[in-house]
Amino acid sequence: MTSPITRIARDPLLAIAKGLLWFLMASMALAIAACLVAIPAMLIFRGQISAELAKDMPLLLPQFFWVVSGVLVFAAILCGTLFRIFQLLKRIVGTVGDGDPFVPDNARRLTQMAWLSLVVQLIGLPLSGLGALINKLGEGHTRIDTLGGISGNGLLLMLILFILARVFRKGAEMRAELEGTV
Repeated sequence: MTSPITRIARDPLLAIAKGLLWFLMASMALAIAACLVAIPAMLIFRGQISAELAKDMPLLLPQFFWVVSGVLVFAAILCGTLFRIFQLLKRIVGTVGDGDPFVPDNARRLTQMAWLSLVVQLIGLPLSGLGALINKLGEGHTRIDTLGGISGNGLLLMLILFILARVFRKGAEMRAELEGTV
């Protein structure tokens, strides 16, 4: 049996993938924490923030803070969903590094990732709507990109993940059958 260090040395791509996934997971955790701290802080320090924003947006409407809070809530949910996708992918990469990727767990992980990618697409809809509302409430002084929502690439990713899940499920079944006949 080879050690994890030996396996990583043999396949630097897996080491890079694991490192990148750890970085992405840490980034998502940090973003979730930032959103969860920013929501109450923004509402607690509303007066000071309003005074600062009034310099650029003289007609700041009170709903502005509630809409931005909504954006932060959806952003935290989005980052949590992405964290879980990266976590599942890291586990799949781990089985590839162990030399045993065609296991039923990976088929389940890929299916979960497909459903989570749909959740990511659906979270984009309210985020896009809230961004448009912020643009309206900011009365031309704020400009947030509202091109979010459902994307063709996201739907394609979901489809690919569902198909890969079936491939992995079938591969695990074939391997189990082969081991049973030996």
